Amino acid sequence: MTEPHVRPARSADLETFAAVLGDREFFFDRFERQRNDDGELFLAWLGPRPAGAVYLWLEEAEEEDIFNHLPGVPLITHLAVHRDLRRRGVGTALVRAAERRLTERGHYRVALAVRTDNHDAARLYKHLGYRDWGHGEVICYAQTTLPDRTVLIEPEECFVLVNDLVPVTPAPRAEADPVAVSHPC
Repeated sequence: MTEPHVRPARSADLETFAAVLGDREFFFDRFERQRNDDGELFLAWLGPRPAGAVYLWLEEAEEEDIFNHLPGVPLITHLAVHRDLRRRGVGTALVRAAERRLTERGHYRVALAVRTDNHDAARLYKHLGYRDWGHGEVICYAQTTLPDRTVLIEPEECFVLVNDLVPVTPAPRAEADPVAVSHPC
């Protein structure tokens, strides 16, 4: 089985992923935010096929409840996997790539919101160690740009999940050979 390959987005990737996953405006907006160091857009391939994307939101949360309860905690947002390529490890690879980047940046906690009716995504996140944040459900707003460039903003009832990340600990350095000390007789 082919393993997913994940890396940060490059400008040359945007049109291809927008064509495969939809919402061109999303990809170009998130790439611009990436260029401003406000987040990072990760893209996944399964073999040669564009397979999925996720955005790591490094700005403060836009939702007041999340902002108040999780100040400064980065968010994993907009995980999307092409419907024909689901259940092949793409979503897991994307989430893990975002988590690795966070630990590299010195973050040890991450959060995400998942629609209350998205049971498959909730199951994936729980499998990856995410747990309920303990402050109830939140209304999030999904923004989609339609082909006619109309922006559709829809409220979504969401669970908020958090995960504590394991810091990356460098391997211990090999000790140099002890220096021989001569003792007087």
